[in-house]
Amino acid sequence: MPRDEGMNHSIRTIYWQDGAVVMIDQRALPLVERYVTCTDYREVISAIKDLTIRGAPAIGVAAAMGIALGVRRLPDASPAAIRDAFNEICKQFAAARPTARNLFWAIERMKRCFDETARSLRPIREALIAEAIRIGEEDIAINRRLGQNGRALIPDGARILTHCNAGALATGGIGTALGIIYTARDDGKRLRVYADETRPLLQGARLTCWELMQEGIEVTLICDSMAGFLMQQGKIDCVIVGADRIAQNGDFANKIGTYSIAVLAKEHGIPFYVAAPNSTFDNHIPSGKEIPIEERSPDEVVNWGGIRTAPDGVKVYSPAFDITPAELVTAYITDKAITPGARESG
Repeated sequence: MPRDEGMNHSIRTIYWQDGAVVMIDQRALPLVERYVTCTDYREVISAIKDLTIRGAPAIGVAAAMGIALGVRRLPDASPAAIRDAFNEICKQFAAARPTARNLFWAIERMKRCFDETARSLRPIREALIAEAIRIGEEDIAINRRLGQNGRALIPDGARILTHCNAGALATGGIGTALGIIYTARDDGKRLRVYADETRPLLQGARLTCWELMQEGIEVTLICDSMAGFLMQQGKIDCVIVGADRIAQNGDFANKIGTYSIAVLAKEHGIPFYVAAPNSTFDNHIPSGKEIPIEERSPDEVVNWGGIRTAPDGVKVYSPAFDITPAELVTAYITDKAITPGARESG
């Protein structure tokens, strides 16, 4: 498997190579490790939609590289035609997944790069490719800083619960929530992780467990509904999750099921940490009520592995994310600092 040579333990989730976007196919994990090469920006959009690539920071990197790829293949034209084509590409990426803030952050950054570049096509192409690669490289550094900031919160011998996947597979680097775990492990701390399976697509079972086992970190898989029982038994010392979008007041969107875990953590007096880069914070949205929640196909709920798991014709509600209020958060861990949450200060 390709690795980031600048790090000891990072899967190369997405990178630019020979004028194409290369990404690990997360739909195939953990059974098959394969990479997908996208030579057309529409292939990158499809990969974001069908979860070939997922995780807010990784989606942001994918969008930036996909936009650069789209402009790279544009024919020479007038400045106005180039701008129109660029805006259309950005519009298509913006429609790919509505909840992940990093997607829109990356689009905004690519638009600024476009505006700052000379209007002929060649310099625009070169500038956008360089900016997309830079966004990916910056994410690696951001993950490192985030892990360094968060490691102090993890005691030696900690038993950590995490939900979904906020590791290397969700970013360009070592990850957010799992990045903290990796950094604490590298400090010599003994750790044990409990990973929720994360229905309906089993990102915890398929991705988080695979990733942690690759790293030699002790991990135990549990059903989503078991988390409260483990807390009741005193088997969880802290919870660390990622985030897809964080509102001004600290409410945040994350994979469906996160809210329930936060409520349980507060009830049992267990610290609940949110790990995310600064780019996940959305200063345009005052609270979680304004965060758009993506709804996915009912097929993801009623089928698994090609087998029907529910009666034909049953009604299905399938939000991909839920909103956790700021009052349930002990602290936010970012690449800049640790910020106490409302639960800590209250």
